[in-house]
Amino acid sequence: MPAPTLSLIMPVLDEASTIAATLDFLQPLIQRGVEVIVVDGGSHDDTAALAAPLCTRVVDAPRGRARQMNRGAAAAGGDVLLFLHADTRLPEDADRLIDAALAGRQCWGRFDVCLEGTTRLLPVIAIAMNLRSRLTGIATGDQALFMTREAFDAAGGFPDQPLMEDIEMSRRLKRLSPPACLRQKVVTSGRRWEQQGARRTIHLMWRLRWRYWRGASPESLAREYRHVR
Repeated sequence: MPAPTLSLIMPVLDEASTIAATLDFLQPLIQRGVEVIVVDGGSHDDTAALAAPLCTRVVDAPRGRARQMNRGAAAAGGDVLLFLHADTRLPEDADRLIDAALAGRQCWGRFDVCLEGTTRLLPVIAIAMNLRSRLTGIATGDQALFMTREAFDAAGGFPDQPLMEDIEMSRRLKRLSPPACLRQKVVTSGRRWEQQGARRTIHLMWRLRWRYWRGASPESLAREYRHVR
């Protein structure tokens, strides 16, 4: 039986300053047969033009991370789907790690995360994120979610909501199997914490998650998130 094929889906918006470097890092995966689909949500800069020669294809989609990821999944040909933020770097052998993780009974998973930056709290925040995810079975987009095509379809894709789409997707996938929690790390930018202040951002995200758990609408949470930022 042939090995499952992997499609990497990257939603982007106005990433012209970094997209070439991000995709350069993925070239070894592309050379090993990984399909890389960049989904542009209406960038006002040269993101799509810069990405085109460095990925398998560029797909246009309505703005919104969930919508962009779903559009990318619809265009993808792989048996396994990996969703990667544009400011996140994978381990060099990510494709092999994912194949091994999904070889058993689990149909989805995520990586541990390392936050890149100068703020001293970032390593502590990353440890807390990884531990929380391991205890709850809930993953965030920063951790590079991956899943089989069957699991994605069974979950109904990412919910069309402006915030917490990764949390809701994790809840749906947990009904199918526990996640494969890989200890190998993806490296993602800590700019969100550094720009807004680490403690302030931690407090904001915990408050939003608490309200989401209590039933607040993603639309109201997104308005609050944008207002604070």
